[in-house]
Amino acid sequence: MLPAKIGILEGAGGGGHVVPVKTDAPAAGPLPGARAWVVLLMLCLVYVLNFLDRSLLSILAKPIQDTLHISDGQLGRIGGLYFAIFYCFISIPVGWIADRTNRAWVLAIACALWSGATMACGLAANYTQLVLARMTVGVGEAGGVPPSYAIISDYFPPGRRGTALGLYNLGPGIGAALGVAFGASIAAVYSWRDAFLVLGSLGLFAALFIVFIVREPVRGGLDAPAPDSVTIPKSGFFATLKMFLSRKALVLAALGSGATQIVTYGAGGFATLFLMREKGMTLSEVAIWYALVLVVSTSAGIFVSGRVIDRFARRWKPAYALAPAISLILAVPFFIAFIWAPTWQMAVAFLLGPNFFNFFYLSSSVALVQEEVRPDQRVLSGALLLLIMNLIGMGAGPTFVGMMSDYLRPEHPHNSLQLAYYALVPFYAVAIALFLSLTRVLRREQNSTGASP
Repeated sequence: MLPAKIGILEGAGGGGHVVPVKTDAPAAGPLPGARAWVVLLMLCLVYVLNFLDRSLLSILAKPIQDTLHISDGQLGRIGGLYFAIFYCFISIPVGWIADRTNRAWVLAIACALWSGATMACGLAANYTQLVLARMTVGVGEAGGVPPSYAIISDYFPPGRRGTALGLYNLGPGIGAALGVAFGASIAAVYSWRDAFLVLGSLGLFAALFIVFIVREPVRGGLDAPAPDSVTIPKSGFFATLKMFLSRKALVLAALGSGATQIVTYGAGGFATLFLMREKGMTLSEVAIWYALVLVVSTSAGIFVSGRVIDRFARRWKPAYALAPAISLILAVPFFIAFIWAPTWQMAVAFLLGPNFFNFFYLSSSVALVQEEVRPDQRVLSGALLLLIMNLIGMGAGPTFVGMMSDYLRPEHPHNSLQLAYYALVPFYAVAIALFLSLTRVLRREQNSTGASP
């Protein structure tokens, strides 16, 4: 499959010619060594800190609102549109730089930057200062995930990357859960400002560990070599951009992920506020029960999705799209039940369902993009994936929920967030339709290259 894939990319990228080659689907590569697993663990820990810092704003929304007197709409824009603009667009030049320099150093610098900016959030005296600090967090975090995707893809061979990326993508669930557990606990005992200062400082130490632990791997060293008849020029920025946007499968994966993230970021950005203000939870209860739900269900869903991708997509490429489509269909009734639940105990129980099923798209889309592009295009392609899906999901999700809550609150002061959450349900249908379209595209691509079904 890989030689045919390279020929297709070269035709799309504008630098070579198409060489149709029929091959069977690749078997799993050799078992990675101990160094690969140590690096994966370190990258996962950094991703945990990434999401821990990112989630503190939503976790501590109520005490922040009480101190700085900001509305749901303002909170949604800080966690959504303002953050996403910087996070998404900075990731493109960062990805281009990382594709040409030491990716581990790029990651270390980014980790130090977002950690310092997280600490600055705790020092904000007004809304404007909080916005500026939050935007800087976005700038730093833009250099975290794309280089990590590419480093993992060069430590783990094809056929084992789904599992590796699935393990790496445990970071968001664990990070959000630890953010809830420690952030809410520190805020309950001391203040929300102390939570930002203490947890942000951990990333400064992590940046030092990255430098000593994560060695820059050989780019494409574990990929099958291209046939002698295929000329592969080094990709420039615009060649990679053109390649990505010309591949219908890559664009559909990004759009489907973005539509899914409207739900995940929209709901997640206000979850603790919703549970506290409209379901009656206390900050101490949030630190225990909501944290447990996050770490168990989200992590389990992401890990299972990685195993599913490695099991089925190896020989049937449409599994990259069908797996998230089915998982989202299964998530809808649980999500509606979570919104409807009359008590917080029932709400967090029903939340196990959507948190498990909502994140199948992540391992699927990331693994698909990393498998479908050349080694020298991986960081930038990963950044383009994040740009599209996060600009849509992260930018629109929390902004939409906050705006709807503000609009509905005068007439529904006690359940405006509940009604705003119901407005997220149609986005499930959009995401499912996009992933089903991607399934058809991948099936046609596989048939056209002559791969075995």
